[in-house]
Amino acid sequence: MVIHPDLFEVPGRTLGQVMTGFARTQVRGTENRWHSHEEGQLFHVIHGAAAVDTELGTFHAPPERALWIPPKVAHHARYLSETEIRFLYVSPEAASALPDRPQVIQVTQLLRELILEFMSFGRGETQDGPAARIAAVILDQLKVLPAAPLQLPMPKEKRLRTVCERIVRCPADIPPLTAAAEACATSVRSFERRMKSETGLSYRTWCRQVKLFRALEMLAEGSGVSEVSHRLGYEGPSAFVATFKKAFGVTPGRYFT
Repeated sequence: MVIHPDLFEVPGRTLGQVMTGFARTQVRGTENRWHSHEEGQLFHVIHGAAAVDTELGTFHAPPERALWIPPKVAHHARYLSETEIRFLYVSPEAASALPDRPQVIQVTQLLRELILEFMSFGRGETQDGPAARIAAVILDQLKVLPAAPLQLPMPKEKRLRTVCERIVRCPADIPPLTAAAEACATSVRSFERRMKSETGLSYRTWCRQVKLFRALEMLAEGSGVSEVSHRLGYEGPSAFVATFKKAFGVTPGRYFT
């Protein structure tokens, strides 16, 4: 499917349409500044991988996944490899019927074809006619597709967030539960209760998610399974592969294909 030349140009600040497309290829290592949009934004990764940081946590978007970001949610994207990406900007009025929190979704074959078809129209052709009808079906799909487990939620409480940020920076050196609780000046039971309340995950599960997210980034950057397992403190490559497959349903070698 050919992308209309209009869509390689950055869209204007005031879009004035229900949906507007934008196509771009980002170079590996590219990062953009923290920013937000008046519109909702859908990142659809065709090839490559991106990690998007928000105040609510980090989201990972590998190939054939898409990240939905509601209007006015500040975010910062990091492209882990050369990444071909399609953006759909959704008007605030239309976005109000979609999830009010960021989430990663699996891109079905139907949604993928709808997005590609929409991207074949120029921006002046999307107010009505076939493009407008395609946009309406895309919005319907976004309302019903389930979220994928590709989020690392971050707590807001200051001391707890400090502990979590330290773990994110060095996931190979995760402090024991008792040490983490002590750093927050609280009992183990209170720490676990607060962690669950703020992130929806237990401390152990959250730490496992940190390692898996860092593994995804390293794999996207070209690291091998043995290197990833060693640097992240797994008992060995087989232990890492088993943990990865349990979380994502496929082995590391097949994930990006």
